[in-house]
Amino acid sequence: MMRTRPLKVALLGCGVVGSEVARIMTTHADDLAARIGAPVELAGVAVRRPGKVREGIDPALVTTDATALVKRGDIDVVVEVIGGIEPARTLITAAFEHGASVVSANKALLAQDGAALHAAAEENGKDLYYEAAVAGAIPLIRPLRESLAGDKVNRVLGIVNGTTNFILDKMDSTGAGYQEALDEATALGYAEADPTADVEGFDAAAKAAILAGIAFHTRVRLDDVYREGMTEVTAADFASAKEMGCTIKLLAICERAADGASVTARVHPAMIPLSHPLASVRGAYNAVFVESDAAGQLMFYGPGAGGSPTASAVLGDLVAVCRNRLSGATGPGESAYAALPVSPMGDVVTRYHISLDVADKPGVLAQVATVFAEHGVSIDTVRQQGKDGEASLVVVTHRASDAALNGTVEALRSLDTVRGVASIMRVEGE
Repeated sequence: MMRTRPLKVALLGCGVVGSEVARIMTTHADDLAARIGAPVELAGVAVRRPGKVREGIDPALVTTDATALVKRGDIDVVVEVIGGIEPARTLITAAFEHGASVVSANKALLAQDGAALHAAAEENGKDLYYEAAVAGAIPLIRPLRESLAGDKVNRVLGIVNGTTNFILDKMDSTGAGYQEALDEATALGYAEADPTADVEGFDAAAKAAILAGIAFHTRVRLDDVYREGMTEVTAADFASAKEMGCTIKLLAICERAADGASVTARVHPAMIPLSHPLASVRGAYNAVFVESDAAGQLMFYGPGAGGSPTASAVLGDLVAVCRNRLSGATGPGESAYAALPVSPMGDVVTRYHISLDVADKPGVLAQVATVFAEHGVSIDTVRQQGKDGEASLVVVTHRASDAALNGTVEALRSLDTVRGVASIMRVEGE
């Protein structure tokens, strides 16, 4: 039997995502009520610019006083889509303290202060849901947190930023340079006027921290995630990748160590074989590959950003939180019982593709091979091309630690026959 008294929802932010959340709440009101077991009512919308016309939203609901809105006491759920650290952190905490559960899409805040927010939710007996914080419309957090709760996740490997995937896909498919591909992404609305958060990997790193924390039942903060942007990826790198039967993606990689005693989380460009499912992810789409003991290999794919896809994830959380509200229960909170240490990047073991500019004369290859051997880095393949006294030497290694590879590269730079290190790229997804 449906309850007639509506559940009241406060919306913090009414931009691209917030306005779409409000629209869906209105146009799908009957369906949402049937799925929840009670009507949901938009009780207030906090914005920075109250004079802006917002189609479909009663101007009487609009306020600039977000603090007063979350402290009203009659609000059942606060939906936070304003982003950033403050005032979002203070507002979410106040919402818990004044009786509301929270649905958030704030990856930066969750990556930085997720533990404190979970603690505040638990202390006040409220829910904190955030499916929309990672990979847009793709159901990912709930499967990791609930569907795989009885399994042991060993690796999460994913494309979690649509802007960077669009740029790299354009470079791969057309031969365009980085700046040309970025300009097209900007013109099409995929890239912000300031694309730093995307192309330097900050956005993906925040998502990696959230995914690693859930997958490994361990607190992983943004500062724990190694981050490397993609601005130095060149058309020459893609040409080398194609010769290896690979392409290049900006990947978020969260791994449990082979002995199970630690975890790592990192974001960087990497070559992946064309046979790997992630290699075929095109345009601005996202995809995440999960490897676990019992379930094996799983892949989650779909649109990772945009108003409608992100709003879909927000509304899914809203339905779940409202159902919990009606039943007097709360959903899963933070699971950090494993408390595994997060290893530094130097401990990470992977394959490497190194391109060197060297002198074209006898003995160079032997010198280079000796340096690799002295640092314990095994060579898989070598390719050399020379002309007019100069040559390029491409070395692909077997698996080696990042620390060992860095030592090797430093030693190579000291050789008189090595003119420079043109590029270094990890090879993932074997």
